Amino acid sequence: MRYVKQLLTLFCIAFLVLAVSLPVFAAEDKYPSKVITIIVPFSAGGPSDTIARLVAQTMSVSLKNQIIVENVAGAGGTIGAARVAKAQPDGYTLFVHHIGHSTAPTLYRKLTYDPINDFAPIGLINDGAMTLVARKNFPANNLKELIAYVKANKDKVNLANAGVGSASHLAGMLFMSALQIDLTTIPYKGTGPAMNDLLGGQVDFMIDQTTNTTSHIKAGKIKVYGVTTKKRLASLPDVPTMNEAGLPNFEITVWHALYAPKGTPKPIIDQLSKALQAALKDPVLNQRFADLGSESVAQNRATPEALRAHLKSEINKWGPIIKKAGVFAD
Repeated sequence: MRYVKQLLTLFCIAFLVLAVSLPVFAAEDKYPSKVITIIVPFSAGGPSDTIARLVAQTMSVSLKNQIIVENVAGAGGTIGAARVAKAQPDGYTLFVHHIGHSTAPTLYRKLTYDPINDFAPIGLINDGAMTLVARKNFPANNLKELIAYVKANKDKVNLANAGVGSASHLAGMLFMSALQIDLTTIPYKGTGPAMNDLLGGQVDFMIDQTTNTTSHIKAGKIKVYGVTTKKRLASLPDVPTMNEAGLPNFEITVWHALYAPKGTPKPIIDQLSKALQAALKDPVLNQRFADLGSESVAQNRATPEALRAHLKSEINKWGPIIKKAGVFAD
Protein backbone atom coordinates (compact mmCIF):
# COMPACT_ATOMS: atom_id res chain seq x y z
CA MET A 1 0.00 0.00 0.00
CA ARG A 2 2.82 2.36 0.92
CA TYR A 3 4.48 1.54 -2.44
CA VAL A 4 1.29 2.47 -4.31
CA LYS A 5 1.02 5.77 -2.45
CA GLN A 6 4.63 6.58 -3.28
CA LEU A 7 3.97 5.89 -6.95
CA LEU A 8 0.88 8.09 -6.89
CA THR A 9 2.82 10.88 -5.22
CA LEU A 10 5.60 10.67 -7.80
CA PHE A 11 3.04 10.63 -10.60
CA CYS A 12 1.33 13.76 -9.24
CA ILE A 13 4.65 15.60 -8.92
CA ALA A 14 5.62 14.65 -12.46
CA PHE A 15 2.24 15.77 -13.76
CA LEU A 16 2.51 19.13 -12.02
CA VAL A 17 6.03 19.69 -13.37
CA LEU A 18 4.87 18.85 -16.89
CA ALA A 19 1.80 21.09 -16.57
CA VAL A 20 3.93 24.01 -15.46
CA SER A 21 6.56 23.41 -18.15
CA LEU A 22 4.24 23.09 -21.13
CA PRO A 23 3.35 26.79 -21.38
CA VAL A 24 7.04 27.67 -21.12
CA PHE A 25 7.96 25.31 -23.95
CA ALA A 26 5.09 26.62 -26.02
CA ALA A 27 6.16 30.20 -25.45
CA GLU A 28 9.74 29.37 -26.40
CA ASP A 29 8.63 27.53 -29.52
CA LYS A 30 6.58 30.48 -30.73
CA TYR A 31 9.00 32.70 -32.64
CA PRO A 32 8.73 35.56 -33.20
CA SER A 33 6.50 36.72 -30.38
CA LYS A 34 7.77 40.29 -30.03
CA VAL A 35 9.37 43.05 -32.08
CA ILE A 36 12.62 42.16 -33.87
CA THR A 37 15.32 44.83 -34.11
CA ILE A 38 17.82 45.03 -36.96
CA ILE A 39 20.93 46.97 -35.99
CA VAL A 40 22.49 49.02 -38.79
CA PRO A 41 26.00 50.21 -37.85
CA PHE A 42 25.70 53.46 -39.80
CA SER A 43 23.62 56.62 -39.71
CA ALA A 44 20.07 56.78 -41.02
CA GLY A 45 19.69 57.65 -44.69
CA GLY A 46 22.73 55.78 -45.95
CA PRO A 47 22.86 52.72 -48.25
CA SER A 48 22.97 50.11 -45.47
CA ASP A 49 20.07 51.81 -43.72
CA THR A 50 18.03 51.84 -46.95
CA ILE A 51 18.73 48.17 -47.65
CA ALA A 52 17.93 47.14 -44.08
CA ARG A 53 14.62 49.02 -44.02
CA LEU A 54 13.48 47.55 -47.32
CA VAL A 55 14.36 44.03 -46.18
CA ALA A 56 12.82 44.55 -42.73
CA GLN A 57 9.54 45.71 -44.22
CA THR A 58 9.33 42.74 -46.57
CA MET A 59 10.51 40.09 -44.09
CA SER A 60 7.94 41.26 -41.56
CA VAL A 61 5.21 40.05 -43.90
CA SER A 62 6.31 36.41 -43.96
CA LEU A 63 7.25 36.43 -40.27
CA LYS A 64 3.93 38.12 -39.42
CA ASN A 65 5.81 40.27 -36.97
CA GLN A 66 7.10 43.82 -36.74
CA ILE A 67 10.76 44.43 -37.54
CA ILE A 68 12.30 47.79 -36.73
CA VAL A 69 15.68 49.25 -37.69
CA GLU A 70 17.98 50.92 -35.17
CA ASN A 71 21.01 52.92 -36.27
CA VAL A 72 24.12 52.51 -34.11
CA ALA A 73 26.75 54.49 -35.99
CA GLY A 74 30.44 55.05 -35.44
CA ALA A 75 33.95 53.68 -35.97
CA GLY A 76 33.28 52.31 -39.44
CA GLY A 77 30.48 50.06 -38.26
CA THR A 78 32.39 48.40 -35.41
CA ILE A 79 30.34 49.98 -32.59
CA GLY A 80 27.11 48.51 -33.91
CA ALA A 81 28.77 45.18 -34.64
CA ALA A 82 30.18 44.95 -31.11
CA ARG A 83 26.74 45.62 -29.67
CA VAL A 84 25.17 42.81 -31.70
CA ALA A 85 28.01 40.42 -30.82
CA LYS A 86 27.10 40.87 -27.13
CA ALA A 87 23.33 40.76 -27.62
CA GLN A 88 21.08 37.97 -26.39
CA PRO A 89 21.10 35.16 -28.99
CA ASP A 90 17.31 34.87 -29.04
CA GLY A 91 16.55 36.00 -32.59
CA TYR A 92 15.28 39.43 -31.60
CA THR A 93 18.48 41.35 -32.33
CA LEU A 94 19.76 41.06 -35.90
CA PHE A 95 22.47 42.82 -37.85
CA VAL A 96 22.79 44.14 -41.40
CA HIS A 97 26.29 45.05 -42.55
CA HIS A 98 28.11 45.31 -45.86
CA ILE A 99 31.58 44.52 -47.17
CA GLY A 100 33.02 46.43 -44.19
CA HIS A 101 32.32 43.45 -41.95
CA SER A 102 35.01 41.56 -43.86
CA THR A 103 37.61 44.34 -43.71
CA ALA A 104 37.32 45.09 -39.99
CA PRO A 105 39.70 42.30 -38.85
CA THR A 106 42.54 43.87 -40.85
CA LEU A 107 41.66 47.54 -40.42
CA TYR A 108 41.21 47.53 -36.64
CA ARG A 109 44.06 46.46 -34.36
CA LYS A 110 41.84 46.38 -31.26
CA LEU A 111 38.66 44.83 -32.60
CA THR A 112 36.50 43.63 -29.69
CA TYR A 113 34.70 40.93 -31.65
CA ASP A 114 35.36 38.27 -34.26
CA PRO A 115 33.33 38.86 -37.48
CA ILE A 116 33.15 35.12 -38.12
CA ASN A 117 32.97 33.44 -34.73
CA ASP A 118 30.82 35.97 -32.85
CA PHE A 119 27.96 36.00 -35.36
CA ALA A 120 25.51 33.49 -36.77
CA PRO A 121 25.16 34.10 -40.52
CA ILE A 122 21.63 34.18 -41.94
CA GLY A 123 22.21 35.03 -45.60
CA LEU A 124 23.45 37.47 -48.21
CA ILE A 125 21.02 40.17 -49.33
CA ASN A 126 22.21 42.06 -52.39
CA ASP A 127 25.03 43.11 -54.67
CA GLY A 128 25.28 46.82 -55.35
CA ALA A 129 27.29 49.16 -57.53
CA MET A 130 29.13 52.31 -56.52
CA THR A 131 29.39 55.65 -58.25
CA LEU A 132 32.08 58.29 -58.37
CA VAL A 133 30.27 61.55 -57.65
CA ALA A 134 31.18 65.16 -56.86
CA ARG A 135 29.56 68.36 -55.71
CA LYS A 136 27.44 70.00 -58.38
CA ASN A 137 29.87 72.85 -59.02
CA PHE A 138 33.02 70.71 -59.15
CA PRO A 139 35.16 71.92 -62.11
CA ALA A 140 35.61 68.55 -63.86
CA ASN A 141 32.87 67.42 -66.27
CA ASN A 142 34.08 63.87 -66.96
CA LEU A 143 36.37 61.30 -65.37
CA LYS A 144 39.45 62.22 -67.39
CA GLU A 145 39.04 65.86 -66.40
CA LEU A 146 38.49 64.83 -62.78
CA ILE A 147 41.66 62.75 -62.71
CA ALA A 148 43.68 65.59 -64.24
CA TYR A 149 42.19 68.13 -61.82
CA VAL A 150 42.75 65.94 -58.76
CA LYS A 151 46.39 65.29 -59.70
CA ALA A 152 47.01 68.99 -60.25
CA ASN A 153 45.25 70.02 -57.02
CA LYS A 154 45.86 67.09 -54.70
CA ASP A 155 46.66 69.37 -51.75
CA LYS A 156 43.38 71.26 -52.15
CA VAL A 157 40.90 68.50 -53.04
CA ASN A 158 39.17 66.42 -50.36
CA LEU A 159 37.56 63.00 -50.56
CA ALA A 160 34.65 62.12 -48.26
CA ASN A 161 33.79 58.67 -46.95
CA ALA A 162 31.43 57.03 -44.47
CA GLY A 163 34.17 56.22 -41.97
CA VAL A 164 37.15 53.91 -41.70
CA GLY A 165 36.24 50.47 -43.03
CA SER A 166 33.17 51.64 -44.90
CA ALA A 167 32.64 50.73 -48.55
CA SER A 168 33.26 54.34 -49.56
CA HIS A 169 36.52 54.33 -47.61
CA LEU A 170 37.71 51.14 -49.35
CA ALA A 171 36.73 52.51 -52.75
CA GLY A 172 38.52 55.75 -51.98
CA MET A 173 41.69 53.87 -51.07
CA LEU A 174 41.57 51.96 -54.34
CA PHE A 175 40.97 55.18 -56.27
CA MET A 176 43.98 56.89 -54.70
CA SER A 177 46.05 53.77 -55.28
CA ALA A 178 45.02 53.68 -58.95
CA LEU A 179 46.05 57.34 -59.37
CA GLN A 180 49.10 56.89 -57.12
CA ILE A 181 48.29 59.96 -55.06
CA ASP A 182 47.30 60.78 -51.48
CA LEU A 183 44.34 63.05 -50.86
CA THR A 184 42.84 64.63 -47.78
CA THR A 185 40.07 62.27 -46.70
CA ILE A 186 37.12 63.31 -44.54
CA PRO A 187 35.47 60.43 -42.64
CA TYR A 188 31.85 60.65 -41.49
CA LYS A 189 29.64 58.48 -39.31
CA GLY A 190 27.85 57.03 -42.31
CA THR A 191 27.20 58.04 -45.90
CA GLY A 192 24.05 59.95 -44.99
CA PRO A 193 25.97 62.81 -43.34
CA ALA A 194 28.69 62.61 -46.00
CA MET A 195 26.11 62.96 -48.77
CA ASN A 196 24.50 65.91 -46.99
CA ASP A 197 27.83 67.75 -47.03
CA LEU A 198 28.46 66.80 -50.65
CA LEU A 199 25.06 68.22 -51.58
CA GLY A 200 25.89 71.33 -49.63
CA GLY A 201 29.26 71.71 -51.32
CA GLN A 202 31.30 71.29 -48.12
CA VAL A 203 33.27 68.36 -49.60
CA ASP A 204 34.53 67.79 -53.14
CA PHE A 205 33.80 64.21 -54.12
CA MET A 206 33.27 60.65 -52.91
CA ILE A 207 32.68 57.12 -54.17
CA ASP A 208 29.40 55.90 -52.77
CA GLN A 209 26.82 53.19 -53.29
CA THR A 210 24.07 53.73 -55.83
CA THR A 211 21.50 53.21 -53.08
CA ASN A 212 22.64 56.58 -51.72
CA THR A 213 23.47 58.44 -54.94
CA THR A 214 20.97 57.45 -57.65
CA SER A 215 18.14 59.78 -56.64
CA HIS A 216 20.53 62.74 -56.32
CA ILE A 217 22.16 61.95 -59.68
CA LYS A 218 18.78 61.79 -61.41
CA ALA A 219 17.74 65.05 -59.77
CA GLY A 220 20.91 66.75 -61.03
CA LYS A 221 22.02 67.65 -57.51
CA ILE A 222 25.49 66.11 -57.89
CA LYS A 223 27.86 65.27 -60.74
CA VAL A 224 28.54 61.65 -61.65
CA TYR A 225 31.60 60.33 -63.47
CA GLY A 226 31.20 56.56 -63.57
CA VAL A 227 29.85 53.35 -62.05
CA THR A 228 32.10 50.65 -60.60
CA THR A 229 30.54 47.67 -62.38
CA LYS A 230 31.56 45.83 -65.55
CA LYS A 231 28.36 46.89 -67.31
CA ARG A 232 26.26 50.03 -67.23
CA LEU A 233 23.31 50.07 -64.87
CA ALA A 234 19.73 49.97 -66.08
CA SER A 235 18.90 52.61 -63.47
CA LEU A 236 21.65 54.94 -64.78
CA PRO A 237 22.00 54.00 -68.47
CA ASP A 238 23.77 57.22 -69.46
CA VAL A 239 26.51 56.86 -66.85
CA PRO A 240 29.63 55.08 -68.21
CA THR A 241 31.52 52.42 -66.34
CA MET A 242 34.80 53.53 -64.81
CA ASN A 243 36.55 51.47 -67.46
CA GLU A 244 34.66 53.24 -70.26
CA ALA A 245 35.30 56.61 -68.68
CA GLY A 246 39.06 56.15 -68.56
CA LEU A 247 40.07 54.21 -65.42
CA PRO A 248 40.62 50.56 -66.43
CA ASN A 249 39.95 47.63 -64.08
CA PHE A 250 38.33 49.76 -61.39
CA GLU A 251 35.50 47.46 -60.31
CA ILE A 252 33.85 47.24 -56.91
CA THR A 253 30.62 45.50 -55.93
CA VAL A 254 29.21 46.10 -52.46
CA TRP A 255 27.25 43.32 -50.78
CA HIS A 256 25.05 43.38 -47.69
CA ALA A 257 24.19 40.48 -45.43
CA LEU A 258 22.04 39.58 -42.43
CA TYR A 259 23.44 38.14 -39.20
CA ALA A 260 22.38 37.20 -35.67
CA PRO A 261 24.52 36.88 -32.52
CA LYS A 262 26.48 33.67 -32.07
CA GLY A 263 24.46 31.00 -30.27
CA THR A 264 21.11 31.91 -31.81
CA PRO A 265 19.23 28.57 -32.06
CA LYS A 266 19.41 26.91 -35.46
CA PRO A 267 15.62 26.66 -35.88
CA ILE A 268 15.40 30.45 -35.51
CA ILE A 269 18.29 31.00 -37.95
CA ASP A 270 16.59 28.69 -40.45
CA GLN A 271 13.28 30.51 -40.04
CA LEU A 272 14.95 33.88 -40.58
CA SER A 273 16.84 32.58 -43.60
CA LYS A 274 13.61 31.36 -45.17
CA ALA A 275 11.97 34.71 -44.46
CA LEU A 276 14.92 36.47 -46.10
CA GLN A 277 14.67 34.23 -49.16
CA ALA A 278 10.95 34.94 -49.40
CA ALA A 279 11.63 38.68 -49.15
CA LEU A 280 14.20 38.53 -51.95
CA LYS A 281 11.57 37.00 -54.25
CA ASP A 282 9.23 39.92 -53.70
CA PRO A 283 8.80 41.88 -56.98
CA VAL A 284 8.28 45.18 -55.17
CA LEU A 285 11.53 44.76 -53.23
CA ASN A 286 13.41 43.77 -56.36
CA GLN A 287 12.10 46.79 -58.23
CA ARG A 288 13.18 49.08 -55.38
CA PHE A 289 16.63 47.49 -55.46
CA ALA A 290 16.81 47.91 -59.24
CA ASP A 291 15.81 51.56 -58.97
CA LEU A 292 18.77 52.01 -56.65
CA GLY A 293 21.24 50.24 -58.92
CA SER A 294 21.31 47.08 -56.83
CA GLU A 295 19.98 43.54 -57.18
CA SER A 296 18.96 40.72 -54.87
CA VAL A 297 21.28 37.75 -54.61
CA ALA A 298 20.22 34.34 -55.93
CA GLN A 299 18.26 32.18 -53.49
CA ASN A 300 21.19 29.82 -52.91
CA ARG A 301 23.27 32.75 -51.64
CA ALA A 302 20.66 33.87 -49.10
CA THR A 303 21.66 31.03 -46.77
CA PRO A 304 23.84 30.72 -43.66
CA GLU A 305 26.28 28.40 -45.45
CA ALA A 306 26.75 30.70 -48.45
CA LEU A 307 27.24 33.78 -46.26
CA ARG A 308 29.77 32.03 -44.03
CA ALA A 309 31.85 30.98 -47.05
CA HIS A 310 31.54 34.41 -48.70
CA LEU A 311 32.59 36.27 -45.56
CA LYS A 312 35.71 34.14 -45.17
CA SER A 313 36.55 34.64 -48.83
CA GLU A 314 36.17 38.43 -48.57
CA ILE A 315 38.34 38.60 -45.44
CA ASN A 316 41.06 36.75 -47.32
CA LYS A 317 40.63 39.03 -50.35
CA TRP A 318 40.72 42.42 -48.62
CA GLY A 319 43.31 41.64 -45.94
CA PRO A 320 46.35 41.84 -48.23
CA ILE A 321 45.00 44.93 -50.02
CA ILE A 322 44.54 46.85 -46.76
CA LYS A 323 47.91 45.75 -45.40
CA LYS A 324 49.62 46.87 -48.59
CA ALA A 325 47.89 50.26 -48.37
CA GLY A 326 49.05 50.59 -44.77
CA VAL A 327 45.75 52.00 -43.54
CA PHE A 328 44.81 50.94 -40.03
CA ALA A 329 42.57 52.23 -37.25
CA ASP A 330 42.89 51.93 -33.48
